[in-house]
Amino acid sequence: MNLREFSEKLGLSQTTVSRALNGYPEVSEATRKRVQDAAIAHGYHPNQRAKSLATGRSMQIGHVIPVSIQHEMMNVVFADFIAGAGEVYGRNGYDMLMSVVSDDDEVKAYEELARKGSVDGFIVHGPTDDDPRIALLQKLGIPFFVHGRSTDVRVPYNHLDVNNKRAFVRATDFLLDLGHTRIGLINGLERMDFAQRRRHGYVSALRARGIEPDQSLMCSDEMTEPYGYKAAHDMLRKTRPPTAFVASSIVPALGIRRAIEDSGLKLGKDVSVICFDDAISYLPNGSGEPIFTATRSSVRDAGKRCAELLIDIIKEPPATPIAELWEAELVVGNSTGPAPAKD
Repeated sequence: MNLREFSEKLGLSQTTVSRALNGYPEVSEATRKRVQDAAIAHGYHPNQRAKSLATGRSMQIGHVIPVSIQHEMMNVVFADFIAGAGEVYGRNGYDMLMSVVSDDDEVKAYEELARKGSVDGFIVHGPTDDDPRIALLQKLGIPFFVHGRSTDVRVPYNHLDVNNKRAFVRATDFLLDLGHTRIGLINGLERMDFAQRRRHGYVSALRARGIEPDQSLMCSDEMTEPYGYKAAHDMLRKTRPPTAFVASSIVPALGIRRAIEDSGLKLGKDVSVICFDDAISYLPNGSGEPIFTATRSSVRDAGKRCAELLIDIIKEPPATPIAELWEAELVVGNSTGPAPAKD
């Protein structure tokens, strides 16, 4: 059944049916519901090409990933974000267009996709502290939504972020309350805004208790299991090793656990670990009781929300940019305990 036949069956114009199926505000709620119910009942699915012609949209959302951060982005956390966003895209008739490009071609990729009308909007990943993509996309005049924040960008822009600084203040405070004073930070790449905020949270929590941060107990790299292992292994061999770690992801936290075990120590008794948990579908923090004490916020839910908000913006641009800041939940698991007694 094509659009003309479906419209005739309902006794409505093709334009009205198309607008009802695509959520245009000028269609009444009663008409929208009638059309949507009929589409389900008759198994009608709009032809994508016809839909694009009717709406004047490409019905695609762009994700441009530069090579320099592809390893950081193409991981289980990124995959869960994409899964959440993709679920929303599919429900709203959108496709995802993902381009992995060289760093030198990143600006060109955005410009070309916008110029050709290949996408109706972009989601920007992994913002840095003064991210030039925000100014570029504002100049191009195409809808976009940032997953995260860019500290030094002063003009308003659409974004959703987790309160990373507060999450790491809370994580560090939790360990300090347990008596730990030698706490290592296994952070993500600190050219990323989120990692800078997490370091600031960790540092400010220590200083609030009169503890000057030890630079030798802080490291930054891609959030992999081998990185977590090596960083923790090296710190545990120090003359005054840390009795606890704060990790920027559950992925390096798994490496930290391996380093603790290889050192003949016990997780949660000899050395405590608290991590940021993105509630990853493919890497759950235990099946019942949490393995790791963690500050938790679902990256899949973030993907869904960014996609929903971007589609809303495409349909009807808001009077002012949308900004959401989520708080992470503290979940207590088996990886933390009181600081071991000093000899």
